[in-house]
Amino acid sequence: METRRPAPLRALTGLRCFAAINIVLFHFSNPQWFGFLAPVVNAGFISVSYFILLSGFVLAYNYSERARNGELDRKRFWEARFTRIYPIYFLSLLLSVGQLPSEYQSHTHGMYWTGVVVTPLLLQGFVPAVATFMNTPAWTMSAEAFYYVIFPWLAKWKRPERISPHLKKMAVVWVLGLVPGALYIAFNPDGIAHPDRWSYGKWLWALKYTPYAHIFGFVFGVMLADLDRMMERKSGLRLWLGLIGFGGIFGLLLQGPLVPYAIVHDGLLMPLFGCIILGLAGENPLASVLGARPLVFVGEASYCLYLLHFNLWKLVHASQVLNATGLSRFDPWSSYLLLIALAVFALHFIEKPAQRKLRELMHATSAIKDQ
Repeated sequence: METRRPAPLRALTGLRCFAAINIVLFHFSNPQWFGFLAPVVNAGFISVSYFILLSGFVLAYNYSERARNGELDRKRFWEARFTRIYPIYFLSLLLSVGQLPSEYQSHTHGMYWTGVVVTPLLLQGFVPAVATFMNTPAWTMSAEAFYYVIFPWLAKWKRPERISPHLKKMAVVWVLGLVPGALYIAFNPDGIAHPDRWSYGKWLWALKYTPYAHIFGFVFGVMLADLDRMMERKSGLRLWLGLIGFGGIFGLLLQGPLVPYAIVHDGLLMPLFGCIILGLAGENPLASVLGARPLVFVGEASYCLYLLHFNLWKLVHASQVLNATGLSRFDPWSSYLLLIALAVFALHFIEKPAQRKLRELMHATSAIKDQ
């Protein structure tokens, strides 16, 4: 008997709307414009860590039970993931071709050609020097592709029977996730006195952009899905967990440089991200607010917005469309709205049609084995 597909978690899609927009603001705004939310915008990079953890959770939420029952076909799963991410990824590369001359100027000859070869293959994250080659945000897809490869084996881990032992295992993964950042702080291999979002160093880039440094967040998300299954959807605890997660993250970000950049960039926030996800995966007022239809509508385009926002920002301003329409006087707010509109357009008129066509060409079917 085939395992029933889990119900969609609309509030998590709604939160993706804010997470993606925060990354746009992180790259193209002055955080001080946002008053008390300035620490959140200034730390917009944490949205990437959240997306990676959420990816592990959502995949496990949808596929773990079926993997344990022998229903998950690895080849079909990988085909489904490829057709999901590559159309917009390929579009982002096409829109980034104009960056190649500047990439040539900023890299050695050998490293430039390394970037040209590995970036279309989703391998750039394994070479930190070219991790942001052509399109800065695209490095995360290199990490995600790696996690998709290993996911079918992670999904088959034995189902936990009790919450307490499972929490202890998750705590171990959290501590392991802190190790890369803690080692960087302890040894300071780049010699940077106080690393922050603007700092550059060979080892800091390896910490920020390689799949290895973020794998514990993904695994934590996979394990979180099992914890979610052991909790009642209507449990009042979920609301409190969600509030604690949001409040805890905001409180930590308020501390600014007192919290070392190297660990807040990824590992430190795993438990608080987990609290937020468990809260929004329940049935409570917080989940209802973030599950509102407009937020879900934009949240569904969060992948397009995230991956294309550098491309679209440059396109919007190079085209002079804001000046031509008289919207430049409202910039950058008009640019933000236009980016969201273009991301929604890309989702419905490029990503989804291309995904269907690619699946047709590859004869890709459901990741679930035929019964």
